[in-house]
Amino acid sequence: MQEPIALEEMSEDQVLDFAGACAEAAWRAEVDLLHAAYHWSVVHSADRLDPAERGRPGRERARQLGGESTAEVAEFAAAELGARIGRSPYAAAQLIADAQDLHHRLPQLWARVQAGEVRASYARHVAAKTRDLQPVEAAYVDAGVVESADGRITWSRFEALVAAKVTQAAPELAREKEERAAKARFAKKVRPSLAGEAHGMGSFLVHADIATIEAIDAFVTAKAAELAGRFPDAPHLQCEDDRRVHAFLLMVAGAPVETELPDLLPRVQLFVHTYAGPDREEIARVEGHGPVTEAWVRQVLGPRARFTIRPVLDLAGQAPVDAYEIPERHRRAVHLMTPADTFPFASSTSPSMQVDHTVPHACGGVSGVGNYGPMTTLHHRIKTHAPGWQVEQPFPGIYVWRDPHGGFYLVDHTGTRRLPGPRRRPFVVELWHTAFDLAVADDYPGAA
Repeated sequence: MQEPIALEEMSEDQVLDFAGACAEAAWRAEVDLLHAAYHWSVVHSADRLDPAERGRPGRERARQLGGESTAEVAEFAAAELGARIGRSPYAAAQLIADAQDLHHRLPQLWARVQAGEVRASYARHVAAKTRDLQPVEAAYVDAGVVESADGRITWSRFEALVAAKVTQAAPELAREKEERAAKARFAKKVRPSLAGEAHGMGSFLVHADIATIEAIDAFVTAKAAELAGRFPDAPHLQCEDDRRVHAFLLMVAGAPVETELPDLLPRVQLFVHTYAGPDREEIARVEGHGPVTEAWVRQVLGPRARFTIRPVLDLAGQAPVDAYEIPERHRRAVHLMTPADTFPFASSTSPSMQVDHTVPHACGGVSGVGNYGPMTTLHHRIKTHAPGWQVEQPFPGIYVWRDPHGGFYLVDHTGTRRLPGPRRRPFVVELWHTAFDLAVADDYPGAA
């Protein structure tokens, strides 16, 4: 058998052939994953649920993940699949839904996907956009986009084509969505991660009808022009974008153009956590935004903020309480130590998540740091009621999970990692190995 050639030794043609083979393998793997997700939905049909348990609070229920005419699936099935493929339960549920829709509602697209002519991502986009349609309407979209789904047009044009076909297939539904959208007016701060921004910047989004947005834009444009004429030398108004932001503040405050910037800003409360290391510049974390440098705090917040300095919260020194109810100081400590959902590959960072006792209070688990873990309601229900899921917390903020099929996962402040080792190794043995490895690692807090 011929030994593979190292990339460094390949000719240009060979490198291109190798890249093409990698792309083809990735393409085929996406299709195989859809096959696996569909089969997973079949073996976890709603029929396997115990009718006596389905109606009890918190227990697993049947859910229709795909569109109309697809079979219901056992609710917790997506969590097992997601953990094994490194995705959240929500993302795994969407994968199952797309696989079901492609099999049962979009047969023409699915045939081209299996033939290697259409990317799975293109087909999944169509599945998501047609989920609310009736089967006959989905079939209309299927026939209308299948020819163009092979990449012959750009992605933006394909999105527009799908949107048009969906509207043509279900005009009444489109009108209903327009009416709902007309009522969905809001003006809110956008999370930096959603806006693709960071480094001390943020966004405020106004969602309203086109006429309202045009009126806001006209006001901002006119005021920005007035600022440019009246204050040409103002250092904070030297570019059009700066003038437009200032004009928006004038509009919000209802103030004349000569109003100074500090007088336009209302009083708000920001929580800024500072950190320092022996060999690095101090950094800070603004709650609800993310990390910033100490220089940013001095230069941006310094001239316009008043600071109240509070002592560091002793995370490890929070005394347990002899009660099921979790004190607010414990919730604060848990949020600082573990700001994200502790279920494998979960994504929520909401401070309003439920705080679970890792070892249930009814089973002797203490109400104290080291036996808490924030989780969304669904993940809390899976941990409590889904058979086979196990979790331990060998050190505060470090969680070792075992799924019902023998897979192990480590969840900590850095995220989730799949643990190697025999799949059928007993949970207590895996926990002992993990705790030992963490105990000798220098970068784990509290693991000395």
